[in-house]
Amino acid sequence: MRIKSLSISNFRSYYKEVKINFQDLTAIVGKNDIGKSTILEALDVFFHNGKGIIKLDKDDINVNAKANGETDVRISVVFDSLPQNVIIDEANETTLKEEYLLNKDGDIEVIKVFKNASDKNVAVFIKANHPSNPACCDLLSKKQKDLQSAVNNLGLKCEDLRKNALLRSAIWGKYSNDGSLELKETDITVSAKDGDIKALWERLQSYMPYYSLFQADRKNTDNDDEIQDPLKTAVKQILSDAALLKSLDEVATKVREKLQDVSDLTLKKIKEMNPEIADSLHPKVPSVRELKWADVFKGLSITGDEDIPINKRGSGVKRLILLNFFRAEAERQQKESSSQSIIYAIEEPETSQHKEHQRLLVKALKELSNNSSTQVIITTHSSDIVKQLGFEQIQIICHQGGVKTIKSAESNSLPYPSLNEVNYIAFGEVSEEYHNELYGFLQSKAIDDDAKNEKEKDFEAWLTTKGCKQNKHWIRIKGGIPQQAQQCTIETYIRNFIHHPENSLNPQYSPSELKNSIDEMKRIAASYLSTATMNS
Repeated sequence: MRIKSLSISNFRSYYKEVKINFQDLTAIVGKNDIGKSTILEALDVFFHNGKGIIKLDKDDINVNAKANGETDVRISVVFDSLPQNVIIDEANETTLKEEYLLNKDGDIEVIKVFKNASDKNVAVFIKANHPSNPACCDLLSKKQKDLQSAVNNLGLKCEDLRKNALLRSAIWGKYSNDGSLELKETDITVSAKDGDIKALWERLQSYMPYYSLFQADRKNTDNDDEIQDPLKTAVKQILSDAALLKSLDEVATKVREKLQDVSDLTLKKIKEMNPEIADSLHPKVPSVRELKWADVFKGLSITGDEDIPINKRGSGVKRLILLNFFRAEAERQQKESSSQSIIYAIEEPETSQHKEHQRLLVKALKELSNNSSTQVIITTHSSDIVKQLGFEQIQIICHQGGVKTIKSAESNSLPYPSLNEVNYIAFGEVSEEYHNELYGFLQSKAIDDDAKNEKEKDFEAWLTTKGCKQNKHWIRIKGGIPQQAQQCTIETYIRNFIHHPENSLNPQYSPSELKNSIDEMKRIAASYLSTATMNS
């Protein structure tokens, strides 16, 4: 199973329901403190019922919702890539489609409602396009004898009266044939004590992906256990396995018995020589429960070529080791949980990484996401990461008019995903970096038209043919001597101002001039993208 979309309401900064779509690799971008991390944390709450890395409490209720008396946190996830068959027990095999447990799009949609943001009061529903006819709307919660009675009363044929799935199919088939199923999207509770809905949900959970969250603010100090050595943390987690502990206890018991035998025999021999001394000695053999198995591995570590401990390495190296320890540990836990797939959720993987590591990291994440059993979700502020992604892999969080929305990135002016362009479209964020990108893109197009346009004078002429006006004057400095002011477009004026900060002879452009210049270049660039689209 794979996450197709997530919907959140009444959770932290998200009040009214907001929906986000996911691909095999999804990058969530947006301004600081706009709610990127909240999306990853909402998924952690969903998959681990508020008992995972993220612990739910009443402070997680949206303040506006709380003011209106709405105190339930609602998180729903739509999954696709569903199992073909679901085995309820040895005698019952069925499909989600046959049980009318799919929504209108043919996906499974699971809703979890946390009453008063409490992990102790969780209601679980499946939103399904389900029969609403009172005569057959509650078959999933009926006992076998009630299903058998209904089949007999309706005079229906059923291949095997001992299989609930076949009994339901016979009844639904009757109403389907006469067009009275009355399918309607309904929230079906999975907590019913009778019938098969609870068993179906329990079985369905074994197909759900294992979710693992790596937080941006994960501790990164010398005193942090994981930084001192991730293998020490791994030892603790491995030794928490009940089956392994049982085996170790059996070994410890045998060793303890043999130690007791040796101790008793030693005292016996001492007693033969000096009973008084023997009576003053008492062997102390620790009980099995007193043994600290982790201490056996306390010399375990990962060090560099010169035996430099991890906690003494640079922050980038520490972060890189932690990130890959997280990946390895998530994979181990996924296998032990018997989940068929895994979701890596990573906040700001670029933190403390130089550009080359960022490129290698996103390459590794893309390769991970190509695995049919793996999804990767990241939040990022890195333009280097965004540029390596496809438009469909980028989700933008917008906050306009007091309302939050999440939308996919679209090709607007540049032929590649640009964080600067995303920020401009989503937040109206005007930046010199975006101006540089647009200017460089237009230069490349001008050179495609004619190689001589590489020169500024000829590129300026090219810009004027595209509708730009030469209404500014730029003073150059050659050999330390100011030159006569030359007429130029605002686009080139701003470009020169950015690239020649040492030249103080030209006045600073205004924010409105920067925006107008960007908008003008966007207009020209968009025409090239539309032409390319038509040609393709």
